[in-house]
Amino acid sequence: MGRLTRAQTQERTRVAVLTAARAEFVERGFRDAKIDRIAERAELTRGAIYSNFPGKRSLYFAVLAEHAERAAAPPAPPHPATDVRAALGAFARAWLGRLPLATDPGEPAWLGRDLHAEITGDEQVRRAFAQLMALSAILLGLGLEQLPGPGQPHAPGPTRRLAGKPHRPGRTEPEERAGPGGPVQAGGPVRLVPLAEMALTVLSGASQLAGTAPGFVEPFQVVQVCEQLADLGLDPRWRPPHLPHVPGARLVDERWPAGTASDALRGTAVRLAEDGVVAVLGLHRLAAIEEAVRAAPAGAAVTVVLTTAADRELGPLVRLVLAELRDGLRQALPDGAWPRLRVGYDGSGAIATAAGIPAAGDRTEAAVRIRGGRIAARAEGRGACHAVASADVGQG
Repeated sequence: MGRLTRAQTQERTRVAVLTAARAEFVERGFRDAKIDRIAERAELTRGAIYSNFPGKRSLYFAVLAEHAERAAAPPAPPHPATDVRAALGAFARAWLGRLPLATDPGEPAWLGRDLHAEITGDEQVRRAFAQLMALSAILLGLGLEQLPGPGQPHAPGPTRRLAGKPHRPGRTEPEERAGPGGPVQAGGPVRLVPLAEMALTVLSGASQLAGTAPGFVEPFQVVQVCEQLADLGLDPRWRPPHLPHVPGARLVDERWPAGTASDALRGTAVRLAEDGVVAVLGLHRLAAIEEAVRAAPAGAAVTVVLTTAADRELGPLVRLVLAELRDGLRQALPDGAWPRLRVGYDGSGAIATAAGIPAAGDRTEAAVRIRGGRIAARAEGRGACHAVASADVGQG
């Protein structure tokens, strides 16, 4: 066997640390786990561990992310969801299947029992997680919008604003059925992101109780509750108060050097040079991507690239949330209902730099509009996603 390269040695060390840490966390939980014992299990030094992970919490997040990403994909449901109610039930079953419903703390399902305590114990982590949940609700809601609601014989279909009618948040305007928007109702689009938020609220509560009150959570009843959310008359209107005051995007003609990114949900490479919107959002600004989705023209690609100034600490948390969301969406949504929004993670900052944002951080909110493989418009700051998505850049 040839001599290992430096990169191969580093990867081997990283795998050994993750394997040892997983065993330690399953056996003792996060609080009682010790770096010294993890190093002993891995037959490494403490320094080898800290050279790969800045601390015990980041190591814990990395173990959970690795576990979620490597978990065997659940089998495709024999009968894909055909309406919102069925999709919510399928999503809930996928979510609850990960919970530590057994009372034996040595079970692998108990690996994540300390996750919420570690999230709530740090302001930076808490804010990032809140926005990751907001992004999850947007993605689930966009998928639900492609399905019929209770009592509807078929999906109402996507919509597009009529030509010549600019988007004005808070106003209802005539719409026609075409393109990748959302289903309509009298008075405007049906927005099901609030419904997704309620489902995630119920399921997150079940997650916490499964760890703090073993045996209390009744999974079948939780699934029923989530299914019945489809009957709630939540206000679907979407009226962000700041959008009417957002300045227009700057029209430019700049080189766009970015190539591809990995879609964290679909597991495929996406071409960033496709005509559409590429938003670079810090982990404290992720909810802003809905502005791009709602305003982008029919047929335009919409990609959100997540970035952070604390990649080694928060990158694993991003991977964990997206991996768990991916599994839920696979169970809940038929192929034709997947949201058009593509999600990438830019831990190195390469995509942000290509977009002209060299110092991207957790509060970054910037977007570029791609046309013909070049940057045709750009904006930064609050409302950037809306400004770029609604900019008139002509035909490609």
